Amino acid sequence: MTERQQHRRRQGAGVAAGVLCVCLAGSGCAGSGAAAEDSRGRDAVEVVRRAADALVGARSSKARTSMEMATGGTRVTIRGEGVYDFRKQLGQLKVLLPQDPAGATAHRPIMELLAPGALFMKNRGAGVPADKWVRVDTRSLSDGNLVTGGATDPFAAAEVLRGARTATYVGEKEVAGTAVRHYRGTADLGAAAQEASDGNREALAAAAKGFATDEVPFDVYLDDDGRIRKVRHRFSFVNGQPSGGAVAVASTTLLYDFGAPVDVRLPDREDIYAGKIAEE
Repeated sequence: MTERQQHRRRQGAGVAAGVLCVCLAGSGCAGSGAAAEDSRGRDAVEVVRRAADALVGARSSKARTSMEMATGGTRVTIRGEGVYDFRKQLGQLKVLLPQDPAGATAHRPIMELLAPGALFMKNRGAGVPADKWVRVDTRSLSDGNLVTGGATDPFAAAEVLRGARTATYVGEKEVAGTAVRHYRGTADLGAAAQEASDGNREALAAAAKGFATDEVPFDVYLDDDGRIRKVRHRFSFVNGQPSGGAVAVASTTLLYDFGAPVDVRLPDREDIYAGKIAEE
């Protein structure tokens, strides 16, 4: 790897981490048969592990994301909305950063394109021209972009469940008018990385090393087809500052309107910013 490539990788990682830092700055941080089996607690772990495959079978969906971070007694929330193609592992999200203490929106919505091994961001600020995208190699991020982009990649969120070590059937619930089965358990990021698709394997392996712990508590809600309707993970993220203590992060992904059309076009080379990123 050339010195210039190393510089760009470090620069891209800093840009993605900046999404998290911007938000923390104001808070003081620099079928029915299956259902019958589930009700008796059988095979809950395997049911959860198969959830990502059920999404591939569904092809695509719309998605809403929410990421809550607590540090220094203050909680901030980043929200996103968009579409995702589970077969191509391509998605598009509009990410809304939280308001500042005065009630004004601190930044314009950030447009994010999700692809295997890469995150593209537009309206990032930090000296990046408004018409340019920033590309980040998610394999270089210590959290595998489960946190620092401000929204967890929907398929990566599902593939974390491939590493489920424990799972308990909690009961029947309803999510957005759809009957679902609720499971609660813990997943191991290292195990998830070993079972993940090629597009997420390296990123999840990076997260297994970069998080404060590779054990991830989760709550997941599956419909009758085994598809994820809602999943919530709780991460412990050190934010690149081991001496500063871990940041508690709760990431929630809602999936709906399965089969929705998805048209994600990744930026051309000339539309990707290669200049210096200003510090924020």
